Amino acid sequence: MSAHSLRGKTALITGSTSGIGLGIAQALADQGANIIMNGFGDAEEIESARADLEGRGVKVIYNAADMTKPDEIVVMIDDGVAKMGGIDILVNNAGIQFVSPVEEFPPEKWDAIIAINMSASFHTIRAALPQMRARGWGRIINVASAHGLVASPFKSAYVTAKHGIVGLTKTIALEVAEDNITVNAICPGYVKTPLVEGQIADTAKARGISEEEVVNTVMLKAQHTKKFVTIEQVAGITSFLCSDVAENITGSNIVCDGGWTAA
Repeated sequence: MSAHSLRGKTALITGSTSGIGLGIAQALADQGANIIMNGFGDAEEIESARADLEGRGVKVIYNAADMTKPDEIVVMIDDGVAKMGGIDILVNNAGIQFVSPVEEFPPEKWDAIIAINMSASFHTIRAALPQMRARGWGRIINVASAHGLVASPFKSAYVTAKHGIVGLTKTIALEVAEDNITVNAICPGYVKTPLVEGQIADTAKARGISEEEVVNTVMLKAQHTKKFVTIEQVAGITSFLCSDVAENITGSNIVCDGGWTAA
């Protein structure tokens, strides 16, 4: 892929103020794509990230739409189209997590995870698709998870939402197959993000074991490579899916999980 293969395209990435989403925004900006950022966080940190992206020679705007509110999602899409001339690439990345046995799972946590991790993608796709169709090109990439393919205990809402995203991906891919629009899901295993790094220390303390033991016997138990997936790897897969080489890859789950789901 050339350094500016996405020049003139605009990418909206939900949940892109930190972590995987910000990494994807950086990778697509490096390919020449203009960026619409979205997500929560400290205003100064968000502006710093926006300025950094813009420093890569692209136009970058930020929209604070709440992914639990369909009306705000529609306004974000319309605003992005108005300010950037269109949205060519949609990356549904925003997500939250909560872990609990099902009988103790707070219903409000279930509702929030389903809303942000699954329903938000329906709302963004529904709003963005007509203008992609009108221009005859589009890439929709849903950041799912290995948990979109297999389950783990105590993650009922998250696993349900990610399985739902895989189904949504396949369905929309078939609907737009002749419109030069592809729809795919990326299914990473455990990704080394600041959030996960914090969980390593907390889990070590809670279980009375070393951080190394937490990594190897808890987090990477199912990842047979014994390596975390990196943000850069997920971002690289996203860039690939936006390229011309990937125009016949649609309705697929691109798995990057160290062999987790192969066993």
